[in-house]
Amino acid sequence: MTILIERDRTHKMRHEVTVREHRFAVDEAAAQGGEDLGPDPHDLYDAALGSCKALTVLWYANRKGLPLADVRVAVDRDASQERQGTYRLRVTLALGGALSDAQRQELLAVAQKCPVHKLMAQVTTEIATELDPAPL
Repeated sequence: MTILIERDRTHKMRHEVTVREHRFAVDEAAAQGGEDLGPDPHDLYDAALGSCKALTVLWYANRKGLPLADVRVAVDRDASQERQGTYRLRVTLALGGALSDAQRQELLAVAQKCPVHKLMAQVTTEIATELDPAPL
């Protein structure tokens, strides 16, 4: 699968991201030279983690027949040490429904095993960046 990111030349830094049939804008905040017309790449990274946890918890609860009525995930970023090699994300999981304490703990454990969490914390990601031989 290819995700395509293309510049929107009608704005300072805005780009359009295409994922399958979905399109959305990315931009930088005004302080970074953009117009804040969409999330920035760090926002997307953080959102990938939170949305993966939400979807994983819901999928698991549905599969196990747990009485999960609602899920809300908040991701808070501390990037103050990013340049020194530490990027901190704090995830708060709010669960609704007639869940027992044991079920809530079970869902918390499941959230900690979501695929994006594993990807961010346990997997070595190799990235190759190359030039397209055909200029735009």
